[in-house]
Amino acid sequence: MIKTTGITKSYGDLKVLKGIDIEIKDREVVSIVGASGAGKTTLLQIIGTLDKPDSGIVSYNGTDTSTLRGKALSSFRNTHIGFVFQFHQLLPEFTALENVCIPAYIAGKGKNEAESRAKELLGFLSLSDRLEHKPSELSGGEQQRVAVARALINNPSVILADEPSGNLDSENKNELHKLFFRLRDTFGQTIIIVTHDRQLAGMSDRVLQIKDGLIIGDPEK
Repeated sequence: MIKTTGITKSYGDLKVLKGIDIEIKDREVVSIVGASGAGKTTLLQIIGTLDKPDSGIVSYNGTDTSTLRGKALSSFRNTHIGFVFQFHQLLPEFTALENVCIPAYIAGKGKNEAESRAKELLGFLSLSDRLEHKPSELSGGEQQRVAVARALINNPSVILADEPSGNLDSENKNELHKLFFRLRDTFGQTIIIVTHDRQLAGMSDRVLQIKDGLIIGDPEK
């Protein structure tokens, strides 16, 4: 499904990633853990094509993402990858429904198609009664579920989540953790999660730990 080979990344003299080799299977839920500053988010952004490695390859089902440029790369990202962030990144001036529809509009889908799919997803996430509410009118857990719906709108094969439960209380955190596995079982996504949360990591199919710029203890190796 996803394969990284020899991924390196430096910022000035600081070597963050020193040769990351991983393979993630279709429909697998994988957590990436490690100390703060270990490079977890950097690796996730590189896997998500939001950042470029200094060297190495990221491939999706054999497609080398380094060969994609400009609009082709943006289209690949919008079609194949959904993102969930710690602080939701919802646009405050838009309703929940409108926020979820935005990636579909970017993909060229019509208003009726986008809204129908968005309503279906928001219903799945128990938010049917919150469609017209703006982010400021939603709880933290509701905002994060809207962000999950937005990540799902284009039926991506991969969901990348960066500390998705880091800004939630215990109850909403537990619900979100369970939700990722429901999503995998219902929609068939591969899910990669950067997290400090031991409970979430423990629920995952596999845990990858980054230390000193390398993956240690990967049971697939």
